[in-house]
Amino acid sequence: MTQLVFRDDAYIRSCKAKVLAADANGVLLDRTVFYPMGGGQPGDTGRLRLAGGSEIAVVDAVKGAASDEVLHKLAPGSALPEVGSEVEAVIDWDRRHRLMRMHTCLHLLCAVVIGDVTGGSIGDGKGRLDFNLPEAPDRAAIETALNKLIAEDHPVRPRWITDEELAAKPELVRTMSVKPPSGHGKVRLLEIEGVDLQPCGGTHIARTGEIGPILVGKIENKGKQNRRINLAFADRTA
Repeated sequence: MTQLVFRDDAYIRSCKAKVLAADANGVLLDRTVFYPMGGGQPGDTGRLRLAGGSEIAVVDAVKGAASDEVLHKLAPGSALPEVGSEVEAVIDWDRRHRLMRMHTCLHLLCAVVIGDVTGGSIGDGKGRLDFNLPEAPDRAAIETALNKLIAEDHPVRPRWITDEELAAKPELVRTMSVKPPSGHGKVRLLEIEGVDLQPCGGTHIARTGEIGPILVGKIENKGKQNRRINLAFADRTA
């Protein structure tokens, strides 16, 4: 089992760790700041810094065999760290922060557009959600509403409820394509104060003001009742 440091604080950029296993499938650490791909959010990239100061590039992070395992995928041809050795796990913070900003913005989009979510993707500087809607919503109205919620700088925080509490409130689950993990006794929620509350295990910013201005791109028809809404940061270099 890996201690998931990002779950307690998504702003921690590095941590000391011990190598538990290392092979062609990846490196398993006893603790990590690397978020593994899941819930529409890409896995983190970064590096493992060895005791002597040399570094190994991490090109992806994915879930391991156990629920709390994270496999750190290395660049092809990389030398494997020695099992039992101490390393420092360091994420590419600028990329992670952009993913956090976009992930939180997609939760705001859920609050602005009333409809079940049928799919989604979080990218570096852009993202999208698909909604089960009979007609395409107004692009300009969505953009105005999103930027208003961002400017209001609402606090964003995780909290936990029991499996039983979630079962009693099925309306909390907005995503039709991905069901929240249950069976472990509790489920993590992401709350945007006064705006949105839904299950989520991803990494998020602390306040909506960190997102910055957003542009709503094309709204695409992806089926009889499936509308894809594309978002991007107004300044894609931000």
